[in-house]
Parts: sequence; C-alpha cells; structure tokens
Amino acid sequence: MHDHRRLGRELDLFDTDPLMGAGLPYWLPDGALIRHTLEEYVRDLERAAGYRHVYSPVLGKRELYEISGHWDHYSDDMFPPMEPGGQGSEQLVLRPSLCPHHALIYRSRSRSYRELPLRIAELGAMYRSEPSGVLGGLTRVRAITLNDAHIFCTLDQAVAEARSALALIARAYADLGIHAVRHRLSLPGEGGKYVADPELWSRAGALLREVLDGAGVAYEEAAGEAAFYGPKIDVQIVDPAGREATLSTVQIDFHQPARFGLHYIGADGARHRPVMVHRSVIGSVERAVAHLLEEHGGAFPAWLAPVQLAVLPVSEAQEEAAADLARRAETAGLRVRLADAGQGSLGARVRAARLVPYQAVIGEREAAAGSAAVRLRDGRRLGEPAVGDLVRRIAARVAARGTELWD
Repeated sequence: MHDHRRLGRELDLFDTDPLMGAGLPYWLPDGALIRHTLEEYVRDLERAAGYRHVYSPVLGKRELYEISGHWDHYSDDMFPPMEPGGQGSEQLVLRPSLCPHHALIYRSRSRSYRELPLRIAELGAMYRSEPSGVLGGLTRVRAITLNDAHIFCTLDQAVAEARSALALIARAYADLGIHAVRHRLSLPGEGGKYVADPELWSRAGALLREVLDGAGVAYEEAAGEAAFYGPKIDVQIVDPAGREATLSTVQIDFHQPARFGLHYIGADGARHRPVMVHRSVIGSVERAVAHLLEEHGGAFPAWLAPVQLAVLPVSEAQEEAAADLARRAETAGLRVRLADAGQGSLGARVRAARLVPYQAVIGEREAAAGSAAVRLRDGRRLGEPAVGDLVRRIAARVAARGTELWD
C-alpha cells in the first residue's frame, strides 16, 4: 500500500517545516515540476474546451463573502478577518472559494446572450482554516490551489454545460490514470448550514439528475453533502487504505447569480438572470498529486514524470555517446537524467531509475551503431533502436499525454 507522504519524502517532491506551519507544504524541484506539468495540462484541456483563464486576488472584503453567503454559512472554515488600516478599518479575508471573485468578473460589464455560455477558469489559491488534527500530507491542507471554473449560461444551456464538464473530467481521468469509484448527487441535509430556498434546491437538483441520467452515469444520492448554496455532483475516488474522497465536482447554482444581481441582455432586449455552473476537473492540485502518487506508487504517466528518460552508459567509454543522446532528447523537450558510470554499477543505476518510464543503456556495441538498448519501466525491452528514432518515439508518446508507455 502506497502512502503519498512517505513517497513524497523518498522522491524529494514536497515537505513541510514547523516554521511555515502545519498544512502548508512546500514543493521541491521535482514536485514543482510535476505540479507545473499538471497545471499546464489542465489549462490546455480547458482552452480546447472553450474556457478563458483569469487571475483574481486571494483576498476580498468581508462584505464580498457576506453577499455570497460564505460568511453566514461557512465562516467557521475561514481565517479571521484582517484590518490592514488598523482597528475599525475595512476588513479583508483570505478567500475560501473563488466563485465570488468570478461573479464579480462576470458583472464587471454588461453581457449579452450572444456571449453565453461564458466559461471562466482559474487555477487559484484559496485558504481553509482546517483544524490541526485533520491536516496530513497534501490531502488536507490550509493553502489550496483549486482547478476551478464557472460557466455563466442561460437556463436552457445549463444541462449541456454540466454534462460537458463531466465529460471533461472523464477525459482527464483517462489521461492521468485515475479511476472514479462512483458518482454522488450531494443534496442538503438537516440543519442551518444551507441556504433556505426550497425552490432553488428543487430546480438545481432536478437539473443535475437530468445531467447524470443523460450522461448514462450511475449515481447515488447523499443527504447532507451539498454545498451551502446548492446540490452538486461529486466524483469519488478511493485511496489505497480504502478511504473515499471527492476529487472533482459539478454544481448548478441559482443562489449566487441572484445574490450578486447578475444578468444578461436577452434576444428580447430584456434583462435575464444567468445560471452559474461550478466545475472542477481535478479538484485541488494538492489532493490530485497525492492521489496520483498513491495510485501509481510514484511511477507517474510518462508525460507527467519528473524524469522521462534515463540514459545509462555502461562505462566511461560510452559517456560521450550517452551525452549526445541526452542532448537530443532535451532538444526534443524531454526531461532527461544522465546517470554516468561514476554513479555506481550499471545494476545500481538501473535500480535507481526504476520509476523512470524509459531507460536507454549504451554499451560498446550501441555506441558504435548509434543506437541504445531500451528498457521500459514495466520490464519490457524494446531492442536497440537508432537514437534518433528512439527520441522521436518517446517524444510522441509523451505528447500524446496518455498512460501507455509504448505503442
């Protein structure tokens, strides 16, 4: 059973320090590389699906969260307000969510029905005041980078947009090698943590059922798991210890468009209220990396691996040929590690590179022929292709962003 905290330390991906504080991990170079690659993948995926990316500040006035409803329904999970101008000045809050900021971006100017659906995405930081007892590794942290997006659309467009978001999640899971164990329709439960608007809940819940039924996705309903402002579809994953968690979500929201007075000008020239579809493809970057570590045991898909090709000369005599292969691979955009003979025996170097997707061993025969003996991480051997052909084939597999190591 893999534990992402142990793997993170062993592979030098991330760590924590008491002076930074609990629940505030820092990323080491290889971990930062994985994170950057994952973030760029998500941005590319979203751009291809018609999303436009924005940046918004991590702070907002307390009034912003009073309007959104977070202050009334979620303040126990928020950090206390700050008063940068001294006592009695305006209060600023570390945001617990990105949706209020995106609502303000939407209403920053007049919108026409011709602009809808308007898909706004951001990989943005947010902060949760988690109790110290629940913090652990990357799965429960206080500083979160969320892959978030909000689609502002007409009521007639909402189901199709939510269904497209589900399809985007499925595509990302296939590329990342993540397996969803179930889909959950999360509904309100008892108590006062939810917005008191029965009609809102009924309409949003009916639309999400239509989304799930139309997508042919089996699901279970769960009371008490909704967001405070509306129901949501949760895509559930399970870690190696059998613990279930939510990674990705899709929500249909009537509450915040009303609270922020959002509108668009329809074909009839009148003002209409948009629907706000919230969706997150991979959830928080932290939790996604933690799950990928445990799912793959540190053997990331080739396109995501911090080192994609290990080049291993058998002896010093082949180091020039090995360096040439490494240069060619780097020029092709691959992440390469040259493990020369000074780093130990060939067997020791092969074992050290066990998580690297591709290993190219160059001995006397290969150096003379301009080739390399290729081993895959899964134990397969691919003969001795010419160096140029090897680099092209690996680069093609990496560019395909899939989970297969070879054609």
